[in-house]
Amino acid sequence: MGVIAKQSIRGTIVTYLGIAVGVVTTFFVLTRFLTTEEIGLARVLVDAATLFIGLAQLGTSSSIIRFYPYFREKETDHGFFFWALVVPFVGFLLFALVYWGCRVPLGAWFGDKSPLFVEYYYFVLPMAFFMLYQTICESTCTVLMHIVVPRAVRELVVRVGLLVIYLLYAFRIFSLDGLVIALCANYAVAALINLSYFFSLERINLHPDWQFLRANKPLVRRYIVYTGFLLISALTTVLAPTLSSFFITAKMGLDSTGIFAIATYMSVLVSVPNRSVSAIASPQLARAIKEGNTDECSTLIRQVTRTMLLVGGFILLIIWVNIDLIYHILPNGATYAQAKNVVLILGVSQLVLATFSICFTALNYSRYYAFSLLLSLILTVSALVLNNRLVPLYGMTGAAMSNLLSYGLYYALIIGTVIPLGHFHVVDKRWWCILALLIAVFVLNWLWQTCLPALNIWIDSLLRSFVLLCGGAWIAYKAELSPEINAQIEKALNTKH
Repeated sequence: MGVIAKQSIRGTIVTYLGIAVGVVTTFFVLTRFLTTEEIGLARVLVDAATLFIGLAQLGTSSSIIRFYPYFREKETDHGFFFWALVVPFVGFLLFALVYWGCRVPLGAWFGDKSPLFVEYYYFVLPMAFFMLYQTICESTCTVLMHIVVPRAVRELVVRVGLLVIYLLYAFRIFSLDGLVIALCANYAVAALINLSYFFSLERINLHPDWQFLRANKPLVRRYIVYTGFLLISALTTVLAPTLSSFFITAKMGLDSTGIFAIATYMSVLVSVPNRSVSAIASPQLARAIKEGNTDECSTLIRQVTRTMLLVGGFILLIIWVNIDLIYHILPNGATYAQAKNVVLILGVSQLVLATFSICFTALNYSRYYAFSLLLSLILTVSALVLNNRLVPLYGMTGAAMSNLLSYGLYYALIIGTVIPLGHFHVVDKRWWCILALLIAVFVLNWLWQTCLPALNIWIDSLLRSFVLLCGGAWIAYKAELSPEINAQIEKALNTKH
């Protein structure tokens, strides 16, 4: 966990610097200078591109992490990275044809409520291509234990680029056409930087070792089967997170999509630390599973679930304790405040995802990975059914409820699969203590607001934040609910002295 902690902290620092830029962009530029419809358009284009690359990469991101240990031998990787770059390109060409052919039916579905998305339908393709190779390069750098630069590209370069683009559009230097083109160009720059960094690493070999492949035909067959499986799985796991956005766009229009997008941006902050942790933990977990070290796998899983629950839970608390102040500060906050409860529901959903996504990783890297396909199908079907039923009834709140219910069911089934099949242990007593602490702080916040009406929104929010959050953090530290976090705090304090 030492390497994981060190790299994760660096990655998290970069991530939160990017978040600072993202907060300025989202909460003070988008809400001030763009209409809800324009925000919704940007959101649905990115969601469509995200869905596209989830399919087009043909499972390459997971395959890279799972199979790299089998190709790596001392000074060579037998041209492993050649396939890491070529396979997703083939996938892009295949799904570009499919996307092109779906223009008419999708145009009919979105056309009534969101004609603006239909107008910019084809811009998803170049955006998806550049996002695809940005993602692939992140995965390749992850297995080489170099996550900081790709993380900086994703969290800083892309976000600063978006800030500049939106400001240029705000002052009408760009037209709406120019805005969409600039969004595509921004991801192009990110992909080129990642590719340049990837090729600068000393261990890169793009010459496929055919002799090695011929000598290891069972490994090649396993790679092909695994990749084919992930392609089917991606159709479900990538579709589920974007369904709410698409249903709102189709049923309610881009205005509602824009309001929902702002609520989503807030809730996603809860799972941000998981990006850095899983980027480093996944290769370690893949190695431990390959070596059959069940004890190490269980230890790693427990550490990650415990840390993510504590960190993500307190981020959610910070947001919820100050939610009224956030909307008070937000330009045009009254427009976006109608999604206040959506933030909480999506935040809990993101906390579930951040805490237990390591369990999906463990199942995917084990020999029982085929079970994850069935579970992914359940996730997608439940998300489709719930969105179709709840969005027309409850609007954005229904979409958020669909997200939470489908992911709750999904991870409950994954945990029920991982424990008996892999003999992994997911949570311990400390985890339950963290959960109890978070619930207690949420209840105390509700009682405070109910029994002590606020006279001044600034004083009330800051006082509740100080008493509840600092008190909760002090209890977590003193009770050593996360020894890993305690160790990092003590190391930082000792360094200062």
